[in-house]
Amino acid sequence: MSAGQTIVLRSEASRAAGRQLVDIAPPGFILNVKEPKRTDEQNDKMWAMIGDVSRAKPEGRSLTPDGWKCLFMAKAGFKFTWEPGLDGEGVVPIGFKSSRLRKAEFSDLIECIYEYGSRHGVQWTEAA
Repeated sequence: MSAGQTIVLRSEASRAAGRQLVDIAPPGFILNVKEPKRTDEQNDKMWAMIGDVSRAKPEGRSLTPDGWKCLFMAKAGFKFTWEPGLDGEGVVPIGFKSSRLRKAEFSDLIECIYEYGSRHGVQWTEAA
């Protein structure tokens, strides 16, 4: 058990297995129950949508998909900080890791992209 165990709570059997692991865990072991992270499908959808926005160049903005992702994450309210660049020139945003978002947070991000893109006439290639 030292390598760790992950159990997704989907059934009574999986809950029973989780309880059993808690019962046999030695003192000092750690239990971490958390919401699931975003799905691969959500991630694929986000990148398809960001690609659509990037190609549409709304407001005359010509940004990379990564640049658009940073803007949408900030617009959706996800926190980040600015750090000076390593070469002493400019600043770099730190904290734009969409892979760390929970499913509900990722849904909020996708809704933010939809709202902006729809308001600016972006033609979506990804189904709503």
